[in-house]
Amino acid sequence: MGKITFKFETDENKELECEIFEGESILEVALDNDINLNHNCGGVCGCSTCQVYVESGEELMPEMSDKEEDYVDRARNPRFNSRLSCQCKLEKEGDLVVTIPTQKGIIGH
Repeated sequence: MGKITFKFETDENKELECEIFEGESILEVALDNDINLNHNCGGVCGCSTCQVYVESGEELMPEMSDKEEDYVDRARNPRFNSRLSCQCKLEKEGDLVVTIPTQKGIIGH
């Protein structure tokens, strides 16, 4: 088990802390806690709408696959720490900090 802190690009003063368990993805935790994070493909690494910026805790998750890297390259405003939240599953106990980019202009859910 660990803790995940969600930060928001659109509101730098807002932070939400949630529990995350081994095997859970960042996307699953966000949705379980009513945090708006688009996921047009349903969380199967088929789009880039669930992109987040991993600020800390990258070592607690699997390395980025080639497929994920292809979709991250297509994301809006990708950064060196961009990941698809559907592919970021906690593998080891620890704490994560992620920033959710603006969700404006993304059509879907």
